[in-house]
Amino acid sequence: MSTTPNPTPTRPATDPVRARRQRVAKYTLLANRIGYLFYALAIATFVIGFAISFNGVVSGVVIASLVIGSILLAPAIVLGYGIKAAERDDREHGR
Repeated sequence: MSTTPNPTPTRPATDPVRARRQRVAKYTLLANRIGYLFYALAIATFVIGFAISFNGVVSGVVIASLVIGSILLAPAIVLGYGIKAAERDDREHGR
């Protein structure tokens, strides 16, 4: 019985590009969830402030929540679309 090497090259079990893409996708999903949570906080605070009394603290919370939510969501949405496009391209080209 001879031990000849396999003529076809084998791919590594974990592709480093795909592994990094999965890590980025995980953080993107987390940023999406936290960003939308801040948007929900802004809306709830605005409604409560409108119903009870709209003062400086309420407007500060609303503005801060909108700013933090926007800072988290803007890159997360763009990266999410990029990751989905890269995965679709890999599937279409058999990679």
